[in-house]
Amino acid sequence: MADHLDLHTVGDLLHHYPRRYAERGELTALAELPLDEHVTVVAQVADARVLTFNKGGRGKGQRLEVTITDGSGRMQLVFFGRSVFFHQKELLPGRRGMFAGKVGVFNRKLQLSHPEYKLLDADSGDETVKAFASELLPIYPACKQLESWTVEQSVSIALDSLEATGWTGLADPLPPALREGRGLAGLPEALMKVHRPRTRADIEDARQRLKWDEAFVLQVALARRRYADTQLPAVARRPAPGGLLDAFDAKLPFTLTDGQKKVSQEIFDDLATEHPMHRLLQGEVGSGKTMVALRAMLAVVDAGGQAAMLAPTEVLAQQHHRSVTEMMGELAQGGMLGGADHATKVVLLTGSTGAAGRRQALLDLVTGEAGIVIGTHALIEDKVRFHDLGLVVVDEQHRFGVEQRDALRGKGKQPPHLLVMTATPIPRTVAMTVFGDLETSVLDQLPAGRSPIASHVVPAADKPHFLTRAWERVREEVEKGHQAYVVCPRIGDGEDDPKAKKKPSAEDEAEKRPPLAVLEVAEKLRAGPLAGLRIEVLHGRMHPDDKDDVMRRFTAGEVDVLVATTVIEVGVNVPNATAMVIMDADRFGVSQLHQLRGRVGRGSAPGLCLLVTEMPEASPARRRLGAVASTLDGFELSRIDLEQRREGDVLGQAQSGVRSSLRMLTVIDDEEVIAAAREEATAVVLADPDLADHPELRTALDALLDKEREEFLEKG
Repeated sequence: MADHLDLHTVGDLLHHYPRRYAERGELTALAELPLDEHVTVVAQVADARVLTFNKGGRGKGQRLEVTITDGSGRMQLVFFGRSVFFHQKELLPGRRGMFAGKVGVFNRKLQLSHPEYKLLDADSGDETVKAFASELLPIYPACKQLESWTVEQSVSIALDSLEATGWTGLADPLPPALREGRGLAGLPEALMKVHRPRTRADIEDARQRLKWDEAFVLQVALARRRYADTQLPAVARRPAPGGLLDAFDAKLPFTLTDGQKKVSQEIFDDLATEHPMHRLLQGEVGSGKTMVALRAMLAVVDAGGQAAMLAPTEVLAQQHHRSVTEMMGELAQGGMLGGADHATKVVLLTGSTGAAGRRQALLDLVTGEAGIVIGTHALIEDKVRFHDLGLVVVDEQHRFGVEQRDALRGKGKQPPHLLVMTATPIPRTVAMTVFGDLETSVLDQLPAGRSPIASHVVPAADKPHFLTRAWERVREEVEKGHQAYVVCPRIGDGEDDPKAKKKPSAEDEAEKRPPLAVLEVAEKLRAGPLAGLRIEVLHGRMHPDDKDDVMRRFTAGEVDVLVATTVIEVGVNVPNATAMVIMDADRFGVSQLHQLRGRVGRGSAPGLCLLVTEMPEASPARRRLGAVASTLDGFELSRIDLEQRREGDVLGQAQSGVRSSLRMLTVIDDEEVIAAAREEATAVVLADPDLADHPELRTALDALLDKEREEFLEKG
């Protein structure tokens, strides 16, 4: 049964903290119970009655209906079968208890069917009853197979056993000097207070101490990773004066922003050291990260090395290759007629590169003819060899696994420098945890000439005429000579959506929802509101040549409206595209919507982003869309996104397959603890990298961060 809660050791049990605490006199709000979730409530029996019902030709049956109340609401408990009379004798009006089960609805009333329960006895004198009523009851995260009070009993046995043995075997990860300096409770005291609190102050003391455990151990893991990186050798890459970089800067038709200059200098300083750079470059959509990355790559080429840019999709790799060669002009034509004196070759290598092109690209890389290569995971294959790989630029790091990044880094004679780029703004606390092994640079200033983007929610179900108007706005933009994107959650040929093959139910038919798939939307737009416009589709299952052809024609202005999936989410740069309509916008995350929106307003004309949804006004999804429409501040949106997804997701639960190790610490609220823990952890690791003087910390590190988890942290 413990498997359901991932509890396998005494340590797991002791760190399975109460979700909340109920006073026996304090009643849980029944009015706010979530449907279809397993809950524990503290309530009082209002009435109970046995009813007879017809079992449909199999005679009569009996059920016990018990109404419980907590003052804020009422709900029913229902029992069937032989146990009816046993429960009727126990569940008398006035009795109070803890009741657990899955919340359902029957006849429009909230109901727990066959709940587990534990009655709370209060027959003693006034003082005893008062003490009993004010005692804090821990209520644990539970499931159907393992109720809260079963967890409580198990925890109690573990605490009693440890106390009897003087807490031997319990590893305290915090060094005594740190614990005393910060005024934190000892670990035995913290565990007793969190599981058996006498007062609310006890809970607060315990939480503060246990948050430090989690923050400190996590930061020690990251600090050790950073320290190990500083011990690796690397070739210092200092740009040669009068080289490619200077020639490139001289031909730029605009001035770099102050932010771009500052971040470039941070990168150049790192490249000049003899251990590998590990830097995270985060910046708003359109803040000019590619320009900063390109200047870093040119600096490395100037210093005799090569640079590789790793992109998550072919569309993005092709887009990067196109924009880099356009920006460099004759500087990207090394060895060709018309190439500049300092020119190098810029090659593209993806899974769909033809055999002849692939052979030439591999030859250019191994001889050093190509100073820059841009590609997808195809760059990681064994056959790809470099002459002298000096810098790896990874775009949208979260799309790559540890093995992929490390395989590419292993292709240098010595570990190459690493620059990780993300257009997803990351709150400082997350940067200190998820990306804690990287130094961080932030580009928060948009280049001159970028236009504002107006965003609006289009409630298609409440106000269908708003959707009609949305298509009119797209047509108006095209008539002004601009272009538009229409984004859909799926492709729509039946293969990508298991539900697509089902016969639509009457309910689906009644919804009359707009189609959500690229192929159907494109067809309807061609036949309906956008008839006569040049409409093309783009999605991930198209042949790479076809994808590239569509993007080329869209970039050249030969396509008016591009109906696409999220393959256009990052990196696609078409300054003439001014409008975007996102169908079923509620199916996308906050950061993803922000990314998509960043594809418009990239030129001199203002951008327009319309978020189409059928969700009702009061729903969380509509509130989320409202938040996206109300601000262009990616950092503010990333905070909203984090609040909704919580830590497990952010810390890589999905990617690493490991349950989040954070139970008490919240990345959103505990910035001060995380920052202080990072400082303390760095000092400990610098003084004792192998943790030889901290065996208990080493034990806690091994327990908290198993092999998979360590790998995820390395992914950074």
